[in-house]
Amino acid sequence: MNPFERLKNQSGFILEVLLLSTVLSFLIKYGGSTLSISVTPTIVLAIVFMPTLVMAIALFWRRLQAH
Repeated sequence: MNPFERLKNQSGFILEVLLLSTVLSFLIKYGGSTLSISVTPTIVLAIVFMPTLVMAIALFWRRLQAH
């Protein structure tokens, strides 16, 4: 793979992450108020730690697939 193709792949990935992040942001901003979630410390902790947990599971899964 030449450097231009690698840069194109990386640019596409960055664009995809940016697009998904924008969509998620709009969903949270405009659709989040329609959810009736009671605010408790347990739910707050779950929401705060969920991205880290999802990323850890994804990286672990990827590591298992590599071997």
